[in-house]
Amino acid sequence: MNFSQLLAAVRGREPGITVPASWAQGRASFGGLMAALLFEAMRHKVGDGRHARSLAITFVGPAAPEVPLTFEIEVLREGKAVSTLLGRVLQNGVVVTLMQGSFGAGRDSVVRVDGLPPPDMKPLAQAAPELPYVKGVTPEFMRHVALRWALGGMPFSHDTSRRMGGWVRLRGVDEEPVGEAHLLALVDAWPPTLLSHLKQPAAGSTQTWTIEFIQPVRRLSTLDWCQYCAETEHARDGYGHAAAGLWSAEGELLALSRQTVTVFA
Repeated sequence: MNFSQLLAAVRGREPGITVPASWAQGRASFGGLMAALLFEAMRHKVGDGRHARSLAITFVGPAAPEVPLTFEIEVLREGKAVSTLLGRVLQNGVVVTLMQGSFGAGRDSVVRVDGLPPPDMKPLAQAAPELPYVKGVTPEFMRHVALRWALGGMPFSHDTSRRMGGWVRLRGVDEEPVGEAHLLALVDAWPPTLLSHLKQPAAGSTQTWTIEFIQPVRRLSTLDWCQYCAETEHARDGYGHAAAGLWSAEGELLALSRQTVTVFA
């Protein structure tokens, strides 16, 4: 199943949804997909006009591919303008992913500050060729995501620059409008910035993740490329902290992201 088909299964509330092995990230399912599926289940509990403003995600444990998932959504509060929800993904009765979401309606305000532009990076035509999926070398989920490097080093290249990024879009999907679920997958498709500092392969994973969406979501197609850049702000004792942004090809800010990652090296 491709990304669109998995989202459709959640929308249709199909029982026992399983993530195919082609979406694996080591022994776990791709975190960006897990977040996207849980978000899709969550947003149907929110009234019209209340858009996703921020999500706080914790990957409690690895969600194994090919094992049925259960989604539990709780509405914590419905205010005049903001709804706060808590979502859980369970596997074999155990929580594997948690998400707290804030959904808010727009209101009139005298304050307006435009989003920061993306950093200077090579345009798409000059970026590195699309990173291929190589069985046994790249994560399995990379067959579903296209990356073209334009900033920083590749994982395990011993490049100690703080920044990593380039161009990203989904692979193998039909053309459809991009929503917040798609943005979750595009942001998390990139490896942790700490991996480029290493000389040889080692495991690394996201522990916690917060992401904020710029509303309304810009009109984009799943065939459009987006720009991404992440910057390591601190790393020590096997933990790293990175801030990132996602922009349209024209430089319009789409989402802001922060991650705490672990690296086993």
